[in-house]
Amino acid sequence: MRICIPIPCFFPDMDFVSAIHKVGELGFDAAETYNWKGLDLEAVRNACEETNVELISMCTTEFNMTNPEMRQKWLKGLKESCRAAGLAGVKHLITQVGRDTGAERRLQHESIVNALRAARPILEDTGVTIMIEPLNTLVNHPGYYLWKAKEAFDIIHEVDHPLVKVVYDIYHQQVMEGNIIPNITNNLDCIAHLHAAGHPGRIELQFGENDYHVIFDAVDKAGYQGACGLEYNPTLGSVESLESFKRIYRKG
Repeated sequence: MRICIPIPCFFPDMDFVSAIHKVGELGFDAAETYNWKGLDLEAVRNACEETNVELISMCTTEFNMTNPEMRQKWLKGLKESCRAAGLAGVKHLITQVGRDTGAERRLQHESIVNALRAARPILEDTGVTIMIEPLNTLVNHPGYYLWKAKEAFDIIHEVDHPLVKVVYDIYHQQVMEGNIIPNITNNLDCIAHLHAAGHPGRIELQFGENDYHVIFDAVDKAGYQGACGLEYNPTLGSVESLESFKRIYRKG
């Protein structure tokens, strides 16, 4: 399993191209970001080629799939984001599904599925994989619709397309329901990316209640081929935090 560094978490005040170089200097070969607008995407791609650091994912510009009236706006944002991903050499986009509108959950679920089905031609044209993300509603995202891993996996099976997947965030799912290892290892066909943080506090992995040695070993043994983004708020300072991660969790 590759380890991915979310640049906004660790180097928010650094020029983005310099941050890519910093990730490489620290011994990592993967990074991700969220809002891509304002980035010089060609310069980012060049930096990734120079450093052999892959920019694995960015986010879509729109997060509003639960409301069918917003579908065309979401699709327009997806097209724009896929074009940007192509310029930057990025193969994955993360999208949140949006807030709970108050409509029946069945209808909101159907709206998400239909939005993703409508997205299939866009994804096929660009080769970009879209990843929906369940989030916790108890601490960080009150009012968000999709919090249960099983529903996310059900959505992927209903859409049934190789470019539509889930980003499974271990921190969010620990807050909401736990059962981390079975939910990952039994659903690898649905998962394209992982996120990790220590809970409580969304901090370094070693300071939380999860034993990430056990989690990472189980995920590796299950055959997961993707990356895991260290999406936490460092308390030790960015460089020290990443160096401590390498000491604690890297093998060999």
